[in-house]
Amino acid sequence: MPTPKFEWKRQGLLVQPDPRRWWMRTHAMVPTPYLRANGTHRLFFSGRNDDNQSHIGWADIALDSGSASVLRISENPILTPGKLGTFDDNGVTPSCAIRVGNEVLLFYIGWNPGSTTRMNIYGGLAVSEDDGDSFTRWSEAPILERSITDPYINTAPFVVTDGDGFRMYYVSGTGWNDPDNPRYLIKTATSADGKFWQRDGRVAIDFANPRENALARPFVIVEGGRWHMWFSHKGDTYRFGYAESDDGVKWRRDDSRSGLSVAPEGWDSEMIEYGAIVNAEGYRYLFYNGNNYGFDGLGYAVSRL
Repeated sequence: MPTPKFEWKRQGLLVQPDPRRWWMRTHAMVPTPYLRANGTHRLFFSGRNDDNQSHIGWADIALDSGSASVLRISENPILTPGKLGTFDDNGVTPSCAIRVGNEVLLFYIGWNPGSTTRMNIYGGLAVSEDDGDSFTRWSEAPILERSITDPYINTAPFVVTDGDGFRMYYVSGTGWNDPDNPRYLIKTATSADGKFWQRDGRVAIDFANPRENALARPFVIVEGGRWHMWFSHKGDTYRFGYAESDDGVKWRRDDSRSGLSVAPEGWDSEMIEYGAIVNAEGYRYLFYNGNNYGFDGLGYAVSRL
């Protein structure tokens, strides 16, 4: 039987931009959770500087009986834009953080200005050996680049362990509607080590109809042998989508069960997107962005497990 519809209770904004920090004058975008070895929950996210370039920092948070509070926010980013001419020289945004052995793998979005189109975005990887306090690029080249099966944008990698290897869900472009607006859906890839990836063009989540233009930020959890995916979809503005799978390969999409839509007013009244799930002490937390892609910050909603 499918999982019942999720019931969320909005809790408001949690992390807001801080003009005192040069790297997050505006935005707190794409919350990306990581459970540290000491039990602290860390949310990686990207803020923007005065040049509108994204940098990755973090907020350590406390979760208690369905409530979240900020313990501290990094004074400086842990990842900044890459060298001139590389795939991420105009910004970096997190998408997934996992522990593999003694390393933390931070998968991220690399931003690069386009010429005939507005932008190029690809998937990158940075590695930490101190439980997420500092990161170095695994490569100055992307781990998700154009390929014979993915000739347009390839980005927003989200990775889970799958048997002895890893499975990735990522955003892949199908074309451009015009120079400012790409069209993209969610595909899947596999890896033996989490660093080198095999792609055959398999689609995980397809468009619901011809009016849908974008499927973004997959976030996957596996519970009781069932795979759950929250993602964002839009025609004009983002809403949450949801899908389930028995094997992580074939997915059944049912957006009505995502459980949260736009609010009547306020920071998430026009759009909601980039959801991330954390389970803790009997509660499920949904961290997400709202209007204008996180301009006001990131907030959260909760439900009982």
